[in-house]
Amino acid sequence: MAERLSDEVRTALPQELPGWAPVEGRDALKKTFQFKTFNQAWGFMNRVALAAEKLNHHPEWFNVYNRVEITLTTHDCDGLSDLDVKLAKRIDKFAE
Repeated sequence: MAERLSDEVRTALPQELPGWAPVEGRDALKKTFQFKTFNQAWGFMNRVALAAEKLNHHPEWFNVYNRVEITLTTHDCDGLSDLDVKLAKRIDKFAE
């Protein structure tokens, strides 16, 4: 079972995961990605879905045309875990 991130790790998150912001009222992180087209957004979502399957850790997300909003949290530990950090880093690489 995943464990919640320590306070020490959480302190480094803004530098480690630029653009990811805390979600009010939840132990979660959120980021919005904007693409030129729906096709680019969908391709990005496909890459994220494959990475999530490999980690067995799935994001909460919302898509409208060229915008994708992603929220990460680990339901098993009711908060942020190392799985969220790993997936966020992969997601950021896909968005480059």
